[in-house]
Amino acid sequence: MLSPATASSALSALRTVSRRSAKVVAPSSRTFSSTATSSLVQPMPTATPMLVRCASASSSALTRPQHRGQRRPYATSPSATSSPNDPAEEESQRFLEEGTTHLESGDLEKAKAAYKRSLEIKRNSSALFNLGVCHYHDRDLAAAIEAWNESLRLSPESADAHTNLASAYVLSKPSRPDLAVDHLKTAATITPDDPEIQYNLAAVLEACEQLEEALTAYKRALDGGIQRAEQNIRNCSAKILGAKVAIQQQQEAEEEERKRKERHGGGN
Repeated sequence: MLSPATASSALSALRTVSRRSAKVVAPSSRTFSSTATSSLVQPMPTATPMLVRCASASSSALTRPQHRGQRRPYATSPSATSSPNDPAEEESQRFLEEGTTHLESGDLEKAKAAYKRSLEIKRNSSALFNLGVCHYHDRDLAAAIEAWNESLRLSPESADAHTNLASAYVLSKPSRPDLAVDHLKTAATITPDDPEIQYNLAAVLEACEQLEEALTAYKRALDGGIQRAEQNIRNCSAKILGAKVAIQQQQEAEEEERKRKERHGGGN
């Protein structure tokens, strides 16, 4: 469990990942290099560590850009068990699209109602994912976590669901950085070339004092184009050096104390 001071440090570091935190990003504006943001949903008043992404209703695909050879987190066509003219599939998709329209306009209640209706007709990962986004913005982290976990059961290769779960676990009370790290490591395995995930992972690891791993992740983020990671690398390297110096000083002090006792015949 993170102490209040350490949790604050983690959130502060993670807030620097993107000013887009806790906003639903439109598919057309979501790129790693872009700083453009969507003002669709206002951020939570409390510090929000990581970008919370929303599944696109029209394509059922995440707003994360796709890399060559990378599997899509969500299918862009009906599943093998449904037909193109499946009435349930079409009706569920209609409510999914309606929900995202409301979400983009900032009406969380109508968005949640539409997503729930979509799920009543047919369980699908996209509606669950976006329902989790609604709950997150509504500050109901437990409900967001439940929705994203179920979304992952249907689409286990969704790096964005893992990233969003990490964000929710960091903000939870009590904070669960151990689960956040697990989900971010899984997300990094799914999309190893995503520098944002590496940066978020590094920030949580640093807050948990896992400095060597954090430094490695920061370097990967920098290699991926996250320039602000350069300062984090310097800070993390300084912490590692400071920790090594402290250990060396402690060992020297213990050795000096041992010699002192030997000189005095083991007395105090």
